[in-house]
Amino acid sequence: MYEEFYGFKELPFNVTPDPKFLYRSSSHRDALAYITYGVFQKKGFIALTGEVGVGKTTIVNAFVDLFQPSLEVSFIFSTKFPFEQLLFLICSDFGLEVDGMNKAQMFLHLNKFLIEQYENKRNTVLIIDEAQNLSVEVLEELRMLSNLETRNKKLIQIMLVGQPELETILDLKQLRQLRQRIPLLFRIPVLTHDDLSKYIDYRLKIAGRGSKTPHFTSDSIEEIYHYSRGIPRLINVLCDRVLLAGYDSNVRTIDARIVRGGIRDLENETVRAVGGIGKSI
Repeated sequence: MYEEFYGFKELPFNVTPDPKFLYRSSSHRDALAYITYGVFQKKGFIALTGEVGVGKTTIVNAFVDLFQPSLEVSFIFSTKFPFEQLLFLICSDFGLEVDGMNKAQMFLHLNKFLIEQYENKRNTVLIIDEAQNLSVEVLEELRMLSNLETRNKKLIQIMLVGQPELETILDLKQLRQLRQRIPLLFRIPVLTHDDLSKYIDYRLKIAGRGSKTPHFTSDSIEEIYHYSRGIPRLINVLCDRVLLAGYDSNVRTIDARIVRGGIRDLENETVRAVGGIGKSI
């Protein structure tokens, strides 16, 4: 709606995990380095955690985009399944025909596929998002899946991506063998106060900086940080709202007053939504 007013080629604060909008703070660069090391050194398991909205999926997508020519990737989002159904999803996402096969047959078919990828010098990566929802039984089966290997290399790299609760699950006594196979668990922190203005500036630049680009004042940055607590998704939601307010007011300077108005709008929407739920019940 406001793209033309600000001279954008696209919206700068969408909440979709678009890797080209990834602002590489020091922690985000460390996360990318950790993933890259784990996959290309064939460590078998990689675990990436962080609070809701911190940018985990965006970082993973950036890694895939960066190394796509050498990767064969299965990206699983549905995690509340028993292992046999999860294995079916994994095989299907790799493009394998496994209809009607039992677990053992799917396992053998997948093993053959992994050997072919290894011989073709491609890195096979299984990415499981929302991994904190996996049951202990499924996680233990995934450990067995990681046993597919040559004499000295893992044939598949399994990336567990989830909220901090995943760390607690992996520390369970029943999963100690799995935890021992994860060389390092990386938690992505929220953005620092110093990162916030750079984050906003970067996204504005990617969306198409020009003479009409909005300017966020220092006091508006303070308000945004206080509201968002450095969580990128909340930053995006609020910045999108305040840019709309700036468009409605025909101004391109975003100050603290406009930001506070955006915060009130978002909080009022939350109250109305909660009230609506209460009435429906």
